[in-house]
Amino acid sequence: MTIKIKVYSDYMCPFCFLAEHPLEEAIKGKDVEVEWMPFELRPYPNETLKPEGHYLQSTWKQSVYPMAERMCIDIVLPRVSPQPYTHLAFEGYQYAKEKGKGNEYNDRMLGAFFQEEQDIGDVEVLTKLAGEIGLDEKEYLEALETRKYKEVHQIALKHAYEEANITSVPTFVIGDTKLPGVHSKETLSKIIEEEISKQGAEFPEGMVCGIDGCQ
Repeated sequence: MTIKIKVYSDYMCPFCFLAEHPLEEAIKGKDVEVEWMPFELRPYPNETLKPEGHYLQSTWKQSVYPMAERMCIDIVLPRVSPQPYTHLAFEGYQYAKEKGKGNEYNDRMLGAFFQEEQDIGDVEVLTKLAGEIGLDEKEYLEALETRKYKEVHQIALKHAYEEANITSVPTFVIGDTKLPGVHSKETLSKIIEEEISKQGAEFPEGMVCGIDGCQ
């Protein structure tokens, strides 16, 4: 039985980018279905952070860069200032998801921001990136300009904030297990295997039918 994994993330979260690699390693050869779920850390009109500010400089120096170095992943603190809002990128994600390219789109957005320092709050940049993964640029641009997926995105955010009770990202929901933060391939694999075993244990073994009925 397929194990469903939901990953709640924001494109402004460097740990969401770093969490991708161990997840990809953990799911190899396993019957899993991964779905990335939108979560805005600082939705409009809240102020976004500035890379030159003390908070981001300190966080990256003390936490992000050391973790990335241990994981052998290239990452930079993007110089886009202030950091962009992510609602348009997420509305584009809903379009990409509809076209069967949601996970590929998510990966491209994170890489574009944290490795190439591209402004993923800019419509032209988003459209170009969408085209790079094979999406129709004209159709994508029209979807953003008309805010076609605004309501779908807002429903996804409401689910994250109110129904799933997500308070930080990345947060993994693997079957029935909620796991916040970046985790190793080994930890993720162990939880996936536990969820697979749990589902197997729920199978109603030994059910038969006889002349007097089924039991």
